[in-house]
Amino acid sequence: MIRKYWLLILSGLLLVLIVLGYLSKNSLNNFLSEKMRDTAGSEIKITGKMWIDSLFNYTNNGKNFQYTLLEFKSNSCSICKRMEPELEKIRQSSHEKINVVVLNIMNQNSLSVMKYFGVSAVPTQLLLDKSGAEFFRNYGYIPAEGLKREIARHQ
Repeated sequence: MIRKYWLLILSGLLLVLIVLGYLSKNSLNNFLSEKMRDTAGSEIKITGKMWIDSLFNYTNNGKNFQYTLLEFKSNSCSICKRMEPELEKIRQSSHEKINVVVLNIMNQNSLSVMKYFGVSAVPTQLLLDKSGAEFFRNYGYIPAEGLKREIARHQ
């Protein structure tokens, strides 16, 4: 009996594992992000904080933005390419002053920023408030409207 249905049983177990993996991807990504932040040395933490303050702390630097959208991407990532029009919609929205910054993970300068934020996968979007503090993180595709909803929740 089991021999007759072993392929069906194995397929069912594989499907269950795939669904569980999909449902826990955010938890796993958050865990990996925390581990990356923990392993970042003090130099990365200090330079990362200075970089964030100088560019994205609009309270101190006087730039006329309310929020920052950081996206970490790779040129070879298909989901990253799908995000490009969504990021352009955010850039074009005039009622919210959002600084959209895209960081390519293949750029050597972006690696320390990735470690500072604990970015473990691409694409990852981070929303920072006016003082440069992170208030939202997403791994994967998210439409512009979803990002705008998160901004509206934070106001």
